[in-house]
Amino acid sequence: MTEKDNKIFDRLKSDFDYVTSLGYKVLGIFLQGSQNYHLDYEGSDIDTKAIVIPSFEDFVLNHKPVSTTLILPSNEHIDIKDIRLMHECFRKQNINFIEILFTKYKYMNPDYVGLYQPMFDNNEKIAHYNNYAAVNCIAGMVYEKHKAMEHPYPTLIEKIEKYGYDSKQLHHIIRCEEFLHRYISGVPYAECLIPTPPNRQYLINVKSEYIYSLEEARQIADNCEYLVKFTKQEYMDTHPLVIDSEVDEIMNGVLFDVLKHGFKKEINE
Repeated sequence: MTEKDNKIFDRLKSDFDYVTSLGYKVLGIFLQGSQNYHLDYEGSDIDTKAIVIPSFEDFVLNHKPVSTTLILPSNEHIDIKDIRLMHECFRKQNINFIEILFTKYKYMNPDYVGLYQPMFDNNEKIAHYNNYAAVNCIAGMVYEKHKAMEHPYPTLIEKIEKYGYDSKQLHHIIRCEEFLHRYISGVPYAECLIPTPPNRQYLINVKSEYIYSLEEARQIADNCEYLVKFTKQEYMDTHPLVIDSEVDEIMNGVLFDVLKHGFKKEINE
């Protein structure tokens, strides 16, 4: 493995231990973000998602499933989500969640490796569970990032004051516009996640070097949003809604097996 691989896997193990120490029953920790898209560079954050399993008591008493974000001293993030909520996120087809089914960077609880494997074996089918939801979600990300591009969030205020916009949001806008075109063209999801080679270094430059002025960034973002709206509408007008019932069976089966195993183990202990 490379030095980068070792660093990421060390972080996954550390996050697993940390989240476990907080009292959560962790199914697995998964890398999220730029490394999964091959858009990381020196100094890129390592952010993760944790899938956790509810306790038997929480399940029986219908306590609210956990969904929270931990911010580490390094300002890196661990998103923690109950497995039931995570599966609903998969159904909504959000790229930020679907991507963890494709990442090579994960640290699994050995008790659940086999039980959760069908999710990875069927990741492409899950990523195409609902074509309208996927297209809506990709387009929605472009709209969201466009609105955020010039918003003075506390963590971005210095960049906004210096450049007028956040280059990270601009790079997301450009990336998602390409993603949408490739997705509806039938490119496998695993390939859609990674920008085409000509675009990859360009996107890294956009994100890290502020190669555009504010006015140029606005024009690029406006053009991308226009293309995305047009492409989305054209797709909806020419393609029927398709929802894969087999994916429901796969995800429900995995959820049942994981919860059953977890509850039996907890009761026996």
